[in-house]
Amino acid sequence: MKNKKLAFIDTETTGFDPEQQEMIEIGCVIVEQKDGKLGSVVDEFELKIKPEKLENANPEALSVNGYNEAEWLFAMSLEQAMQTFAEKTKDCIFVAHNVAFDWSFIQKAFSTTGVENKLFYAKIDTISFAYGKLHHQTDVARYSLGALCERYGITNERAHTALADARATYEVYKKLLEE
Repeated sequence: MKNKKLAFIDTETTGFDPEQQEMIEIGCVIVEQKDGKLGSVVDEFELKIKPEKLENANPEALSVNGYNEAEWLFAMSLEQAMQTFAEKTKDCIFVAHNVAFDWSFIQKAFSTTGVENKLFYAKIDTISFAYGKLHHQTDVARYSLGALCERYGITNERAHTALADARATYEVYKKLLEE
């Protein structure tokens, strides 16, 4: 695992339930790892996915992630997105802030499309990692991505867009390694 690439992933969705709502955006930052030490960023990508069940969307979720028809006009199908995602993240370790949430939508998309999941089996949750590193510090009350970005002076001007949040997760992870 020390030489596996890390794929910092964020998803934007139309709600909280992968059985009812859907993923509309995936952001990913892929980083090399040599002997357990972070290397350089080798790829970044953002995939906009055409929603198929907007009638099931939570209006608040759409407001938070900035969904609008114009920006998703040329979005790809879920199957196209998952094929691209699977190829680009092959053998990578899945890293996310609240990994259970993002993984639930990614896993559902693999299942729905029949696209083969080529990720390495391990996953890293930066919320759990942050808690493990910071829980003893009295000045840490929240572990949200926004709170951790604020703590570490990380600017995330486009919060709640997939690629910006994936980049922020990578930056937080680097800071946590230094703790």
